[in-house]
Amino acid sequence: MDFKELYHLYKDLVYNLCLSYLPNAEDAEDAAQEVFVKIHKQLSSYQGKSVLKTWIYRITINYCLDVLKARKCVKRFAFISSIFYPDSNEIKHDLVEFNHPGAQLEEKEALAFLFAHINDLPAQQKTALILVKIEQLSLKEAAEIMNKTPKSVESLLGRAKQNLKKKY
Repeated sequence: MDFKELYHLYKDLVYNLCLSYLPNAEDAEDAAQEVFVKIHKQLSSYQGKSVLKTWIYRITINYCLDVLKARKCVKRFAFISSIFYPDSNEIKHDLVEFNHPGAQLEEKEALAFLFAHINDLPAQQKTALILVKIEQLSLKEAAEIMNKTPKSVESLLGRAKQNLKKKY
């Protein structure tokens, strides 16, 4: 597969994953472009030890985490708040503006409340949440991307949920 095909096949996945980590669409777009620059440079060194999609996930996540560390930005991502609050549309807080284009208007307040607390999660817990809950990958797929066992990803996910529930 040449780079042009790879780009067209994975551009939406990379952009959406970047948008899950970064505060707004412009930052996510910039990050996605940088990720594809990295992919282009490293494509010849891809050894095929993992599925290409997994390799791309790793590059994207690592790049986004590096951006967040460098900028000390707030990490935002589209997380289904009903996991923690089934009646989340009842929550009224004016904390964080949520810029994910896929979010429904009525979900913004509940999601903003959730995002105000997600930023304290350790990076591994955030990554597990994104991969399993947002990207809807299996525990096995998430484990491969994170270089962990499925059981440890499940544990990270459980701890992330516990930590978020404590804050509510």
